[in-house]
Amino acid sequence: MNDLLGYARVSTADQDPALQHDALTAAGCFRVWTDTASGAKTQRPELDAVLDSLRFGDTLVVWRLDRLGRSLPHLIETVTALGERGIQFRSLTEGFDTTTAGGEFLFHIMAALAQMERRMIVERTRAGLAAARARGRVGGRPIALTSAKKRQALKMREDGVPVGEIAEVLGVGRSTLYRTLSARVITQSA
Repeated sequence: MNDLLGYARVSTADQDPALQHDALTAAGCFRVWTDTASGAKTQRPELDAVLDSLRFGDTLVVWRLDRLGRSLPHLIETVTALGERGIQFRSLTEGFDTTTAGGEFLFHIMAALAQMERRMIVERTRAGLAAARARGRVGGRPIALTSAKKRQALKMREDGVPVGEIAEVLGVGRSTLYRTLSARVITQSA
């Protein structure tokens, strides 16, 4: 038998999920799982529980799309994973329903738009980095030890100064200093 399972989410404990529960029950859901968590949170135990409970042929029903997905890409990823398991998806407010040809078509359009958005973000990021490089700007963390500080660290170490004290004097972490010293030893022995 194909079951309708509901999922509801409210952002804070002050909010009442009754509206969502009533709509999901009226739609025929025999059980509703409810999370009280921000949509941005990645850990939603009740969502995990309903996803584990769904079986081939079942339908996951939500009151609105934003109750399920943290973002459009996350929503599409979740609905795609459901489809791969033979599980349908329905959103009551938007009328989105993958059990119909029109709903499935709409889902594929949304997926294509999300993919295009991801590609555009990557392209804009690459273009921005290239423009910054052309102006002489390099990204990443600044170098902790300049050449002068490296020479000073090596001299201090040769004079027997403990690594912790050298790190404190130069204002760097011990691990940074160890990396610098071991790299210098390796290049000298090569």
